[in-house]
Amino acid sequence: MTRAMGAAMRRIHVGNALSAFGLGFTVPYLYVYVAQVRGLGAMTAGLVLAVFAVAALIVLPFAGRAIVRRGPLPVLLAALVTAALGALSLGLAGNAAAVLLSAAALGAGQAVMQPALATMIVDCSTAETRSRAFAMQFFLQNLGLGVGGLIGGHLVDATRVSSFTLLFAIEAAMFLLLVVVMATVRMPHSPRIGDAPAASGKGSWKRLLGNRAMVQLCVLGFVLFFACYGQFESGLAAYGVEAAGISTSALGTALAANTMMIVVAQFAVLKFVERRRRSRVIAGVGLIWAVAWLAAGYAGLGHGSQEMATAAFVSTYALFGLGEAMLSPTVAPLVADLAPEGMAGQYNSAFALVKQLALAVGPAVGGPLGASLHAPYAVTFLLFSLGITVLALRLGRRLTVAQDQPWAAARTSRVVARGGAPTESVTA
Repeated sequence: MTRAMGAAMRRIHVGNALSAFGLGFTVPYLYVYVAQVRGLGAMTAGLVLAVFAVAALIVLPFAGRAIVRRGPLPVLLAALVTAALGALSLGLAGNAAAVLLSAAALGAGQAVMQPALATMIVDCSTAETRSRAFAMQFFLQNLGLGVGGLIGGHLVDATRVSSFTLLFAIEAAMFLLLVVVMATVRMPHSPRIGDAPAASGKGSWKRLLGNRAMVQLCVLGFVLFFACYGQFESGLAAYGVEAAGISTSALGTALAANTMMIVVAQFAVLKFVERRRRSRVIAGVGLIWAVAWLAAGYAGLGHGSQEMATAAFVSTYALFGLGEAMLSPTVAPLVADLAPEGMAGQYNSAFALVKQLALAVGPAVGGPLGASLHAPYAVTFLLFSLGITVLALRLGRRLTVAQDQPWAAARTSRVVARGGAPTESVTA
C-alpha cells in the first residue's frame, strides 16, 4: 500500500466512524419519536421503518452503476447530502407525509453510503491488506453506533420535541462534516466505465448474474443476514421475552454483550482468519451460530432457572458477535475479489441489495414466529445456521486460490517475482 493509499484509507475509516456515530444517534429512537413524540401512532412509525428498507431497495440497483461510471467518491458525497437533508427534515417534520418523505431521503442516502465506502476501501487496499481494512471498518461502525446510541439516549426527552429535533440536527451535522472530510480524499486511479452505452447497465447486471460464484455468495449472504442480523431486534428479542421471560434490562445486556464481543474480539479473530480459507471461515461461523441457537433454545425451552435462561440468552448474542467478527474481514473482501476490474461498485451494491432484502424479510418472518411458535422458531434458525455451513463449503469449490486464500496467492506471487518456482498455480 502506497503512502497516498494509506492517507486515503485513514480518512475513509474516519468517515465510517462518523456516519455510524450519526446513525446511532437516531435509529434506536425513531419509533418513539414518530409514534409518541410526534403523536402519529404505531402504524406510521412502522411505515417509517418500512420506508427505510423500500428506499434502499429502490436506489441500490442504480447506485452500483453510478459508482462504476463516476467513481465511489462523487456518489458518496451525493448520498451524504441526501441523508443530511433527510435527517434534518425528519427532525422538523410534523405530519405523516413529511415524516415518510424525510425517512425515504435518509434511508436512500444511508443505503448508498455502504457500497460507496466499501468500494473506496477496495480502491485503497491491496489483496494482502483488504481483510484488515474491512475488519477496521466493521470495528469502527460498531463503536460509532454504540457511542452514538449512548450519547443520544442521554440527550432525548420523550416529553420535549425539541430534544429530538436537536438529535436529528446533530445527525445531519455529522453527515455534512463527513462531506468536508471525504471531499479532500485523493483516491488512487482505478478503472471506470465512462463511455459505456446506456443499455450497458442491463449488460453489467447480466454479467454479474453470470458469475456463478457471486450468485452463490449472494444466496449465502441472504441466509447470513436473514438468520442473524434480521433477528436481533425482532424475532430473537420477541422469543427471549415471550419464551424465556427475559427482562428488558437483560435484553439490553445481551445487545451490549454482542457489541462488546465484536469490539474485544475483532482483531484477535482477524489474526486467526487471515491465514485460513475464506469459505471455511464462513462455514465455521455457521457452526458457531448453530451453537448460539442451541443456547437460545435452552433459554426458552430448557425449563431451567431464570438465571440460567438469562445467561444462555446473553451468550446467544455474544456468540453472534463472535461470528460477526469473523465475517467482517472475510465476506466483504471476497465480494471485491470476485468483481472484475472496474466493477467493484456494482458487486458491492448487489451484495448490499441482498442484505437489505434479508433485513426486510427477516423481521417480518422472525417476529411473529419468535413471539408465538417458540420451538419451531429455534429449530428453524438452527437449521438455517447449519445451512450456512453447507452453502459456504459449496461456494469454496467454485473459488480460485486468489479468491479463497489471497495470502497463499500473494506468497506464490512473491516467490515467482524472486525467480523461484511456484508450488501451485493461481488463477485470477
